[in-house]
Amino acid sequence: MYPSPKPFCYCRQADASTKTQLHTHDYIELGYVVKGAFHQKILQKDTTFTEGDLWLIDKNCLHQDYLTDKNTVILFLGIANDMFTEIINDSNTTQKIVSFLQTALLKQKDLQQYLHFKDNTGRLELEGCLIHLLNEMVDSNPGTQFIRKGLLIRIFSIISTKYDFALSKEQRKTMNWIVFEEISHYIQQHYSTITIQELSSVFHFQEDYFNRLIKSKTGLTYSAYVQQLRLNKAEQLLLHTDKSIEEIASIVGYQNRGFFYKIFANKHHMTPSEFRKSSV
Repeated sequence: MYPSPKPFCYCRQADASTKTQLHTHDYIELGYVVKGAFHQKILQKDTTFTEGDLWLIDKNCLHQDYLTDKNTVILFLGIANDMFTEIINDSNTTQKIVSFLQTALLKQKDLQQYLHFKDNTGRLELEGCLIHLLNEMVDSNPGTQFIRKGLLIRIFSIISTKYDFALSKEQRKTMNWIVFEEISHYIQQHYSTITIQELSSVFHFQEDYFNRLIKSKTGLTYSAYVQQLRLNKAEQLLLHTDKSIEEIASIVGYQNRGFFYKIFANKHHMTPSEFRKSSV
């Protein structure tokens, strides 16, 4: 059936005992459980997907599909590799997370990857896009190819921000470092005004996640990590500029001069003025 001269859509009924042969694809498979539960054997491992779950299977990844309930409803989308790359690059995900997806699914050929996603807050929005996409594939009206690509971009944006990865232990370690690097870079760029609510809005994680992640990588809480960045910048300004201490406190994010003096003295056992004089 693939490659096809044009996108197509079809529906098939299957018995509860239906089982495919072990097989591979030369395209990316996106699967979604609309209703019930679905089972696959992927890389010799039995995996169960429940209602609302998605999966992405890389090309050449050996797998087998089987049904245990005739009322189960599954949606399969076959996505050409070049289209998948375009979609991922256009999605609203941070670049390093995009790189992780590309590496996991496209570049580690020998590992033949798959990814399992579980809904967090995006199911209704996702299903609306999937229904719209299926209608576009059935109707094939003028301009539909652009609409289909736009919908796929939207679908992957939802998956990357409102679904949770089910990763292997090694994949999760890699992903945690990628996310930490992205978050810490963002904090360093916005250290003077950053809030944990802003991080949650930008990266789409719960607020307590940032404390856990930063603590695991630096040994510091989120607040202590931001304070360390601010004090490091204050030290540089004290040593290398003629700005007043009040100006420096404001630049690094402290409008309360007394509080700035207190945390600075706690770290250096001297006031900012004494710190500046001691370096002369």
